[in-house]
Amino acid sequence: MIIAVVGPTASGKTSLAVKIAKKIGGEVISADSRQVYKGMDIGSGKATKKEMTGIPHHLLDVASPKKQFTAAQFKRLAEKEIKKIIARKKIPIICGGTGFYIQTITEGIAIPEIKPDAALRAKLEKETTEKLFARLKKLDPRRAKNIDRNNRRRLIRSLEIVIKSGKQIPALKSEPKYKTLEIGIRRGGKELKSLIKKRLLERLKKGMVKEVINLKKSGLSWKRLEDFGLEYRYIAYYLQNKLSYGEMVEKLRREIEQYAKRQMTWFKKDKKIRWIKNVKQAEKLIKNFLL
Repeated sequence: MIIAVVGPTASGKTSLAVKIAKKIGGEVISADSRQVYKGMDIGSGKATKKEMTGIPHHLLDVASPKKQFTAAQFKRLAEKEIKKIIARKKIPIICGGTGFYIQTITEGIAIPEIKPDAALRAKLEKETTEKLFARLKKLDPRRAKNIDRNNRRRLIRSLEIVIKSGKQIPALKSEPKYKTLEIGIRRGGKELKSLIKKRLLERLKKGMVKEVINLKKSGLSWKRLEDFGLEYRYIAYYLQNKLSYGEMVEKLRREIEQYAKRQMTWFKKDKKIRWIKNVKQAEKLIKNFLL
């Protein structure tokens, strides 16, 4: 049995996952497409050691930001961790905002193991985000319907799979390996906007700009940083003098709000998610699930 904690950015997923883990003897598996990368801590919203409060967290810092990390890699690594956690007689708690990552586990989605093609990617990188989306829509309408049309990394990876395989990305689903309880955190619109703003300002105070400077110094190009989206994109713009500090903060706040809306649109499609507003509701669901 596994538990998945989902919801939009800044909704309090990590905090809830840790509380659940303490209550039932669980370990957390991060399902976040940027938290897998080393050096991307503040911008990706990784839990700090203090926030973890002794609860083991897995799939953090497992990849270099210089290399592409795929959903297929996540699925393979997550399933390994799930087996280890269960062997320790603990309960795996998958926590994150990358819906597709979570689906690979909860719905047993099969992902083609297509190796990265540097030459093809370089060619696709030259195209605008709009053209990449239009091309994917033509080649694989089903995948285009479910993808974030502003996420260049995922657009390029999807096109890479389609072009290299000569087929549309399969929506193959096998019987899920584990019985799963999916818990979603629901926040009101005004409340979530307030949480997003507060969290953004806190992370800027913690040194989010310095983090991007360090990533650039480590060898990442501006283009690569921009492709990570949101915090990394707009801070990169600021550091290149394309935006003032105030413009960067305001644009970033609005973009995170839009991202949260897209996350909710994705999660609302999953009718198995049980939406809760507080910890007590979550604990009740978990108690019944573990009976």
